[in-house]
Amino acid sequence: MASFKVDKLFDVKGKVVLVTGGSRGVGKMIATGFIKNGAKVYISSRSAKDCAATEKELNALGPGKCVSLPADIQKLEEVERLVKELSAREKALHVLVNNAGAAWGDTLDDYPDAAWTKLLTLNLQRVFTLTQKSLPLLRAGAEQGGVSDGVYRDPARIINIGSVEGLVVPAHETYAYSASKAGLHHLSRNLAGRLGSEGITSNTLACGPFESKMMAHTLREQGEIIKANIPLGRIGTPEDVAGACIFLASRAGAYVNGATIQLDGGSIVRPKL
Repeated sequence: MASFKVDKLFDVKGKVVLVTGGSRGVGKMIATGFIKNGAKVYISSRSAKDCAATEKELNALGPGKCVSLPADIQKLEEVERLVKELSAREKALHVLVNNAGAAWGDTLDDYPDAAWTKLLTLNLQRVFTLTQKSLPLLRAGAEQGGVSDGVYRDPARIINIGSVEGLVVPAHETYAYSASKAGLHHLSRNLAGRLGSEGITSNTLACGPFESKMMAHTLREQGEIIKANIPLGRIGTPEDVAGACIFLASRAGAYVNGATIQLDGGSIVRPKL
């Protein structure tokens, strides 16, 4: 019998989640939301120190559990090591949150070649690599959710953290960043079409401004201007991004596949006067 109770629709208790870039910023917000709702969350970032500190902080919150697995996923061998370590600890992965990323701003005349190499690798290529290497765990997660008449009742989830800068031409000069996020959005749709029949969904959150290290300088310099250009009049909060991820990872979002959800307060639909 169908259950329409909120505690059932949005239940993520007991799910195994991997959040890249999970030691700070948006990734930490997402990890916190899952842990406070009973999930077991593995967080990964380049800094073992940051991961350990976040692990300690989030485990104090409970009731879920946080486990630190630091890795520099810019490097292929580090992605392989991360998945190997996770596979040694878990038989299945229910939710993969591809959040790790970098930004780079410079003028058109001065924009360096190195920016393209770094951002396309981390923001796009390594999302594919990590997803590819995680497929055995994700397939196992889909199997754990149960199959009825060939249909997966509780699919495994891939949640990609994109950006509104991948949807529109941004006002500031972030050429490689916006291009990498546009590519990520399309990669997510491609994965959705390929993996849906295997019980794995793939969706993207196209985020607007949130409090993070990546956005810190911009918010300090232009925070009031940015808020004035958002119809809801504010920047994103931890509850906004964590809530969207929990929706996608729970029964409530089980039929969502291939979507790019704007999480931006309406910034890109604001009428241009």
